[in-house]
Amino acid sequence: MSKASLLQRFTAASKAAARRHFAASAPEAVAEAPETDVLRLASQAPLLVQLPDRQFGASAVLQSHQIPGHAGSPERLSVVRHAFAAHDAATDRLADIVTAVEDGHVAVSHRASDPPTRIIVDEYRRGADGHYQLQAVGTDLLRFLSREGVRVSHVPGVSAALNSTRANSAALRQSTNEVLMVAPTAFGFNDQAAQDNHFMHSTVSSGSATVGNTSVTLQALREFAGLHHELTEVAGVRVSLFQHSQEHGTPDAVFPNNWFSTHPQREAAGGVKQSTLVYYPLKCPNRQKEKREDIQEVLQARGYERVWDMSACEQDRQYFEGTGVLVLDRVNGVAYVNISERAHPDLAQRWATELGYKEVVTFRTVDPAGADVYHTNVMMAIGTDVAVVCAEAVPDDKQRKHLLQRLRRHHKVIEISNEQMSGMCGNILELEDGRGLPIMAMSTQAHNAFTPEQRQEMRKHVAALHHAPLDTIEYIGGGGVRCSLAELF
Repeated sequence: MSKASLLQRFTAASKAAARRHFAASAPEAVAEAPETDVLRLASQAPLLVQLPDRQFGASAVLQSHQIPGHAGSPERLSVVRHAFAAHDAATDRLADIVTAVEDGHVAVSHRASDPPTRIIVDEYRRGADGHYQLQAVGTDLLRFLSREGVRVSHVPGVSAALNSTRANSAALRQSTNEVLMVAPTAFGFNDQAAQDNHFMHSTVSSGSATVGNTSVTLQALREFAGLHHELTEVAGVRVSLFQHSQEHGTPDAVFPNNWFSTHPQREAAGGVKQSTLVYYPLKCPNRQKEKREDIQEVLQARGYERVWDMSACEQDRQYFEGTGVLVLDRVNGVAYVNISERAHPDLAQRWATELGYKEVVTFRTVDPAGADVYHTNVMMAIGTDVAVVCAEAVPDDKQRKHLLQRLRRHHKVIEISNEQMSGMCGNILELEDGRGLPIMAMSTQAHNAFTPEQRQEMRKHVAALHHAPLDTIEYIGGGGVRCSLAELF
């Protein structure tokens, strides 16, 4: 063996021996610490930390040496706890729960909003001695993020967050936290609307008894009050609430989404250049009366830069009934329109051009009896990352295929049956709750008509499913929860 080879062997052996010597003599205190998750949420927000050992409660004082060295010495920090997992259960790492998209914007796994896997945080502030004093115990993670002004994208899995529609659309919103509603204080069967709305029924039967108009109004009000409570007090949605009387002559006033819509600047991937309020042409004369001057004044006082009134089209018998006929992908600028007596194809194209939408997907639908489906929003709905559609109601193969292909480009698609469409599964609406998270609003009939698997899939994309019984309004009025909500952007 050459001298060079012997020297290389000796040098390698010496280095290995040296490493063994210093490793054996090193104090235990400098041994490598277990992996700890740390996430900086925003420049002014607390540091989010998951300690290496599972925490089973808050500490009055968190010693500085308990904080991983690479976390630094932040002024405030919040420690993650899995309060609803069994003591011996494996828990998710912080990196599997939440990840940073950009400063002040994080993606959070849907598991953080599920009650059995919900996450809480204990909040601390650094004292003069360098240790951390407890400030708050057991704050819900999502509520904490909202309070700190951190934008949250609710995603099925954080590993794919950067590819998510929501995560990549920081300034674009599909849903809103504010809606306008009209209480059904003079609700009744609308003979004019029933001519082409086959979801309507003139009476409500209970055994052999038929409920009269007065009782129908009272029952509708009880249901509506329950929906209003669910949205405002449970979900934290802001509602501008109006009423109507017999003198208004508007039995369908509970469905305000048909006569106006609002659009923020930059909606439709930047296509909407100015914040816009649109008034629509309605088919039924008594529904045209719903465009009350007092409500219009309140809407216009919100300061929209542009107001476009399409009502003159009523004189030409051309109708286009708002977000009843328009189901909008507000983020990507795609409008879906079921062509019917209430959705004129020329007005669909004109609307898209005027608003700056990129594409209009049109089709025709029929119910099992062969009658036209009167509004798009009873057969489909679009959220940020999920869409619901009754594709089997589209008889034309080419139109049906195109509809599904277009929806699947940006959304997880949940297909519903004709029977589920009749159960108002298509008449649902994504909103933002009080924490800024997406939720899905629907009637209890619709909620129960979805299969457990469909509800589970939907919950991967929204923080909660909020529902309330609306049977009378659905049965007599032929519209559900989505019809009763006019979004305010």
